[in-house]
Formats: sequence, structure tokens, C-alpha cells
Amino acid sequence: MIVVLMGVSGSGKTTIGTLLAGRMGTVFADADDYHPAANKAKMAAGHPLNDEDRQPWLETLNGLMRGWNESGKGGVLACSALKEKYRETLANGMPGGAVKFVLLDGSKELISERLAHRNHEFMNPKLLDTQFATLEKPKDAICVVNDKSPDEVVSEILQQVK
Repeated sequence: MIVVLMGVSGSGKTTIGTLLAGRMGTVFADADDYHPAANKAKMAAGHPLNDEDRQPWLETLNGLMRGWNESGKGGVLACSALKEKYRETLANGMPGGAVKFVLLDGSKELISERLAHRNHEFMNPKLLDTQFATLEKPKDAICVVNDKSPDEVVSEILQQVK
């Protein structure tokens, strides 16, 4: 099984994803590590990415997940996946049911507070409003409010993906 933890910046994707992968005994990847330098520079300057910026990045992530699947491995990917068409690109060519999307949700106030205490390589906290505006909440994903301890959130995810 491949789990894509999705949500806006600061929703806890990396923290929860690392712990989830450990509990699942599988690999973890952070989609941020796959952004090209131009995307990172654009976000660091406070400019949101557009669909054209994201498409090659999403295709790279799809290739990563297809590789996990073809090798018989699972994995956990932390990726914003804010729009339905982004999620379609991520799951393209994957067998039905092989990818589970999990939305890490939270109030804007909670996530703003987290971002204020974090130093991210390129994600400018000024972009949070655009992230919330871009987010198309999925109808077919598991939704978990990340307002509990990381262990509790991971346990909730594991109960729902089985």
C-alpha cells in the first residue's frame, strides 16, 4: 500500500509521514525534496506555484510511487496534492486501491501557529492563504484532523487505511 499524506504546508505531513512509515515498516519520501530549484526559489520569494510549475514535479512523484509499486514495496509520500488533478497525476497508472490519500486537516489558526515556529528551507509562511484557497478537499480520501499527538494521529490513520 502507498499512502499519500496530503494537505497545506504546516499540516504535519513530514512529521506524521515519518512516524507512519516507521510503524508500517516502509519507506518515507517528502515531495519537497523533489522540487526543482526554480520551484524552491519561487516559493522562497513568496510566489505560489502554478499548475505548470507543479506538473513535472507531480510526474516525478508518480514515477517514484510507480517504482515502489512495481518493486512490491509500499511507501508513504508527504505531498500537498492540493487539487484533484494533482492527485490524478500522482495516481496515474497505479492499480486501483494501491494508493490511499489521507488529508491532514486543521484550522488555519492551528497551522499558522505551527508555521510561525518552523524554519522551512523554501516554504514562505505568506503562502498559507494561497494554499488554503487552492485546496480542493477530496471526496474519496481519508480525512484526519491533526490536532492530537503524532502517535494518536498515526494510530487513527492506520485504523482507517486497513
